[in-house]
Amino acid sequence: MRIRSVLLSTLIVMSLAGCAQSNSILAEAGDWPRYARDLAGTRYSPLSEINAENVSRLKEAWSFRVRPKGGGALVSSATPIVINGVLYLPIGNAIVALEAHTGDEIWRHPVTVGIARRTVSYWPGDEDHQPRIFYSTGASIMALSAETGEVDPAFGDAGAVALDVPYNSAPTVYKDVLIIGANTAEMQRGDPGDSRAFDARTGEKLWEFHTVPRPGETGHETWLDDGWKDRSGTNVWVWYMTVDQETDTIYMPVGGPSANYYGGDRPGANLFGNSIVAVDAHTGALKWYFQTIHHDLWDWDLPPPPVLVDVEIDGKTIPALSETGKNGLMYILNRETGEPVFGVEEKPVAAGDVPGEWYSPTQPFPVKPPQLSRGVWTPEDVVTADDTTEEHAAACRALLDSYGGTFFNAGSFTPFFLHEEGKPIKASINMPHNGGANWGGAAADPKKGVIFINTSEGGSIGWIEKRKAGGDYGRGTQGSTQAYDRGSLSGPGAYSSFSASFEDEDGQTVTLPCIKPPWGRLFAIDANTGEIKWETRLGLSEALPKEKQNTGTVNFFGGPIVTAGGLVFIGATNDHRFRAFDSESGEELWTAILDYHAQAVPITYRGKDGKQYVAVMAANFGASPRGPDGRPLNNEALMVFALPD
Repeated sequence: MRIRSVLLSTLIVMSLAGCAQSNSILAEAGDWPRYARDLAGTRYSPLSEINAENVSRLKEAWSFRVRPKGGGALVSSATPIVINGVLYLPIGNAIVALEAHTGDEIWRHPVTVGIARRTVSYWPGDEDHQPRIFYSTGASIMALSAETGEVDPAFGDAGAVALDVPYNSAPTVYKDVLIIGANTAEMQRGDPGDSRAFDARTGEKLWEFHTVPRPGETGHETWLDDGWKDRSGTNVWVWYMTVDQETDTIYMPVGGPSANYYGGDRPGANLFGNSIVAVDAHTGALKWYFQTIHHDLWDWDLPPPPVLVDVEIDGKTIPALSETGKNGLMYILNRETGEPVFGVEEKPVAAGDVPGEWYSPTQPFPVKPPQLSRGVWTPEDVVTADDTTEEHAAACRALLDSYGGTFFNAGSFTPFFLHEEGKPIKASINMPHNGGANWGGAAADPKKGVIFINTSEGGSIGWIEKRKAGGDYGRGTQGSTQAYDRGSLSGPGAYSSFSASFEDEDGQTVTLPCIKPPWGRLFAIDANTGEIKWETRLGLSEALPKEKQNTGTVNFFGGPIVTAGGLVFIGATNDHRFRAFDSESGEELWTAILDYHAQAVPITYRGKDGKQYVAVMAANFGASPRGPDGRPLNNEALMVFALPD
């Protein structure tokens, strides 16, 4: 375990109207003022009008159709915020403000350069500045009047701060500080993934944190043979961070360094890659770090920010945080020191044979909780006709046979081996594929110390090969000069999974994982004990016979929220469902069948009419109806639910 302490949540209530002093954003019971609702990232709402007893009566209250009015890319994963009964939502080519209880449009700000996506941020202002809405186009941070939607020229240069390295989401707002990560390419050399902070009033740059340590900085010694020079990746690419207000600490989930699958030119553990990094919010000074993967070779990043939750152990309260990554390992740490609450063991892991590669001899495994996605594969894990259908099982057997009838697997952190043209195949299967827990992240009930998180299952298959000229090795890798990259029988690229296709009864081609279900689950973890409180399958595979559909499905596009009404709301699946579960037992209490997939983090809030609402963005991925101009029609919508009058 590489961890070092360099130094050894109560929300602050303020008035939205005419704030006399600049501070953190109000979290009134009825508001949802930031992506994860509070700075601790809990996504916990104290509202209880909708509860376990009446949630079955929940009905659609209104919806906001993004198109054909207008919209842009990646609106599907957007999560709105609600302040004082007004809902603010990025829709790609615009930011809109809506009456949160009716959906009536208050104002619309056109985004003329780039797109706005994921979320927006709110700053309450101070005695000299009115409240602002911040968004990012990637190239710039923009400031709008929260009241009118007009550009606020007092911020930056005529309302904008240009970014030297792009960040594709709104900044995290803490007091008068705006914190952002970086969106870099997948090339091993390129823009740095440094995190940055700006003054919310003026746009002045306050600090920058080097996510790849430079000479003389903590962690520089983990980059051998000058592998740190011009290194790209190693960035916070997710669209928010969490903050401990009592200690002014920002927790940054730093992803892996580039390139994703070959690190021969970056030997060493590669701090601060795949690390939770705690820094001072005002200065960016390092407080502590904890690395979850040494020398990432699996593109496992560290997508979701941690969720802060206090735990009670032997009568003692420990300020803690929980972090879960793409491999399904959950780390519960003391958030003031970075020390594991239940222990972490450095265990030996297998090494591959790629020329020049550096393999970490060990990786950190938490003692508790247990791994939330399967890390081990054996041939007995292959689906049978009893699990799915004979057609699917036969396709899976054929896929396995094409690789020689087996895969190499040594548990979590299984390496990929070199494959040369004409030589025998030695293919690996690494579990899980595409998460684990992806950017959807976790929610937590701070009163009970229970963490809720969804995970996906599957296997990533293939090998490492010499890069072939013109081969498509994945988004953002064109022109890379790295020597080796991922490949499989499907050709160059990193996206081959142990999944197979078949035709269902309607003649439609269906692709499903080839490991036995479940393929997606929702967990409740008691952070006070590190034990699983409950788990349930999440998602239906409707192409299967009725009695076999409860498989759970891939669900890494979205995450849960939790309420004082005893409910966990989550979309995330690809089965057109939006669900509510009993937070105490895991029982599914309510399901809405939508036109689209609800693959975003939902919110809940109180409207100006006094009612509690639940909202989620839903989108239709793939084919959708098109209008006379050829544009997709109504394939993205904000869906809002409430109890009937």
